[in-house]
Amino acid sequence: MNEQIIRKKTREIKIGSQVIGSPNPIRIQSMTNTQTEDVKSTICQIQQLTDAGCEIIRCAVPTMEAAEALAEIKKGITIPLVADIHFDYRLAIAAMEHGADKIRINPGNIGSREKIQAVINVAKERKIPIRVGVNSGSLEKELVEKYQGVTAEGLVESAMDKVHMIEEMGYDNLVISIKSSDVLMCVHAHTLIAEQTDYPLHVGITESGTITSGNIKSAIGLGLILSQGIGDTIRVSLTGDPIEEIKSAKMILRTLGLRKEGIEVVSCPTCGRTQIDLIGLANQVEDMVRDIPLNLKVAVMGCVVNGPGEAKEADIGIAGGVGEGLIIKHGEIYKKVKEEELLEALRYELLHWSE
Repeated sequence: MNEQIIRKKTREIKIGSQVIGSPNPIRIQSMTNTQTEDVKSTICQIQQLTDAGCEIIRCAVPTMEAAEALAEIKKGITIPLVADIHFDYRLAIAAMEHGADKIRINPGNIGSREKIQAVINVAKERKIPIRVGVNSGSLEKELVEKYQGVTAEGLVESAMDKVHMIEEMGYDNLVISIKSSDVLMCVHAHTLIAEQTDYPLHVGITESGTITSGNIKSAIGLGLILSQGIGDTIRVSLTGDPIEEIKSAKMILRTLGLRKEGIEVVSCPTCGRTQIDLIGLANQVEDMVRDIPLNLKVAVMGCVVNGPGEAKEADIGIAGGVGEGLIIKHGEIYKKVKEEELLEALRYELLHWSE
């Protein structure tokens, strides 16, 4: 019997066309790296991310021009848009007035209570959720001194102080985000905050790094957080093409059994028995199956010696040999094809899977 992660109960929050909170799937989020003022480029990137599986997108809003551009961007996209605001409360208000489905703020750098209240008033009027974001790099000096450094406890106290302040101002349509580039600190902080609130949590390892290091840190950190049933939206933060963030997020959620959509590709490591370009073939298969809407496991094996046995747990697999390869279904050899026809033969079987 497979283990199943039981998610912690959180309240439902509506973000545009999406609803987050524990009764709903964990949503995949990313952030554009275009200049938001460049409407055409921003729409193009969001459409590409949507096609890859992104379900909520965040855009930086550093200027009034960027805030105003959101109105046109919204016309060209189909997923909820989050405006990322720092320092200037007027940008938060303008972003909401121009169509943002959610705003992300750190109340600590927005300014006075009057300015925060002004933002909350507009959010309340328009029923727009606020994501309260706290990062370890911007933890308040008094909390650093209190805990003798940046700690998980300090992050949680900072976030909850801001949440309580907004609640006192009359608003509770909130999402919380606490992030750190320190993986274990970030995990501990999420464990602590999940015991103190039922607001939805957006989880991620911030500033995790390049494609390689960022994926490893995010897989470990998000895996430890999500395996506790914590998290309602996720972002894999990578220094690279945002499309890679979506691929990684989907893989993490699928590996943990939290999302079932899409084909999972497993492949064996190379060894001295490998008689085909296994690395190239596995990458080709992974690219090829992205547009096939099946919930299957596909195995890619490098030789016909152990291929059929190793592919038994997969729904379908291929194993390479000298000039030829095998198609394996449910652990049994189904047919033999020429090596150059192996990839196309696999695609054909997947496209006709239900026939």
